[in-house]
Order: sequence, then structure tokens, then C-alpha cells
Amino acid sequence: MSYLSISTWSLHRHLGPLRLTYWDTETKNHQIRVQEQPQQLTLLELPAEAAARGYQALEVCHFHFPSTDPAYLEQLKQSFFEANVKFDTLLLDYGDITSLDESKRKADFAFIKKWIDIASLCGAKQIRVIAGEASPTDEAAIQISADSLAELASYGASKAVHVITENFKSLTSTADSSLKLLAKAGKPVGFITDFGNYHGDGKIEEIGATAPLSVSVHVKPTYDEAGIPDKAELLAYLQKVGETGFDRAYVLIYDGPGDMWEGLKRVKAIVEPFLLTVR
Repeated sequence: MSYLSISTWSLHRHLGPLRLTYWDTETKNHQIRVQEQPQQLTLLELPAEAAARGYQALEVCHFHFPSTDPAYLEQLKQSFFEANVKFDTLLLDYGDITSLDESKRKADFAFIKKWIDIASLCGAKQIRVIAGEASPTDEAAIQISADSLAELASYGASKAVHVITENFKSLTSTADSSLKLLAKAGKPVGFITDFGNYHGDGKIEEIGATAPLSVSVHVKPTYDEAGIPDKAELLAYLQKVGETGFDRAYVLIYDGPGDMWEGLKRVKAIVEPFLLTVR
């Protein structure tokens, strides 16, 4: 049965500093850049708050983790359990397994494995891994990504973590490249379809092409300058997803102006009646 979830990106102005990973080309190491944001809520408090607002699951961006110490990860796991909220996906927002820089590619691969370990310790069911930043028409890069994702999926399975990817960044920016990648990687690798990451005249058909293979869809509307979503457009995307028989997590995304909870509430009002219809 389908259910409502939110990504912590939709609350990034509420959850405190972002700890953004980047590759230092001089030292050939990963570094962290801290981007300050207001903190109205801690990550440990979020599951209970989400439950109180009618959400059944969360997807957590890796840059929202204030600590990866095992004791903290156990606390986070417990906070989900106590709130009766699913920790669906840890969204790893860094890594290029198609990089032409071999040292970076190997370091990023090891970085991803480390975060699979973290996902396992904090109780995340899945980890979203970026498929790559190569061109979507680069067949060699698609094969490299598929092989790497398959290897990561095998490692993830040993930790009870499902490895998935998304139509996020260049390599999977089209449904065609995404479907090729998934076919090569095999069934152990899952997928997320993000409404905001396909572009062009065929966007709605692309959403329909990958939604049936997805563990979740990121419901990312177009907003006006007041943060009001384009309802007609969003319902067209949701209808297309419903036509495919998709019945999993609808993850609400808000990155517009004003209070982020209120922005999510506006999206939720559009999605909820649709969920009741398609169940």
C-alpha cells in the first residue's frame, strides 16, 4: 500500500548545518564543508515530529547526520522505532562512480561502502547511491556504473541494506539511460523516480517509464514565487504514476520560500486524495 514520506531536504532550513562532502583535488581526499542553517529540530526529534504530522516514513540526506558515531546511530535507530516511523532511505548525496579520475573513483567507492555500513547501523532499509556524473549517452560509463552498483548491492545485502539509485545527476538524467543502467545492474539495484529530475517535452512519459521500477517517487512540484505548487501539473504526474500500478512511498519534496512544514502541507493536501483514489 502506498504511503507518505518526506525527505530531510524538504526541511533543510529547520535541521541545522549541512555537512557537505567534496573532493579536494590537491590532497586527493574527501573534505567537509559546513553550510550553516537554522536548527529548529534535531534529527533525533524528527521521526516523532513527522509522525505527529501524518507521515509514515522518512528519507534522510547524509549531510544531515551530525555524527556517525555508533552510539549516535543507535540513538537515531531508536528514535525511528519509538515514533513508529520507517527509515526508508539514507540519501547519499555525494560520490561519482564514473569519474575519469581513478583515485577519486576508488575513494568515492570506498566512501559509499562506509555509508552502507552507517545505513546498516542506524536501521535504514535502503541507501540511495548516485549512479554517476558522466553523460547519459556514454555507454561505457553506464556499464561501469552498473558493475559498481551491482558490487555495492552485493555488499549492501550482506549488511541488510538495499542499494538503490535515482534519476539524479547526469548519467541517469533520462529514462532511457536509467532503464539501460538498471537492466545492466540487475534486480538487486533499486531506483527512485524524482519528478523534478526529468526535463523536456517527454518528461511525463519518462516518469511513467521508471516509476514501475521504483521503490519511491519524489513528489517535487513546480512552485510559484509564493511557494504555491502547480496543482494541475503535479496531478498529471501523479496520475501517470498511478496508471503504472505504483503503490509504494510518495516522498514529498519542498524547497520553496517560507516555512518548510507549511510548504509540505500544501503538497500533502494535493497528494493525499490521490493516494486514497489509487489504493
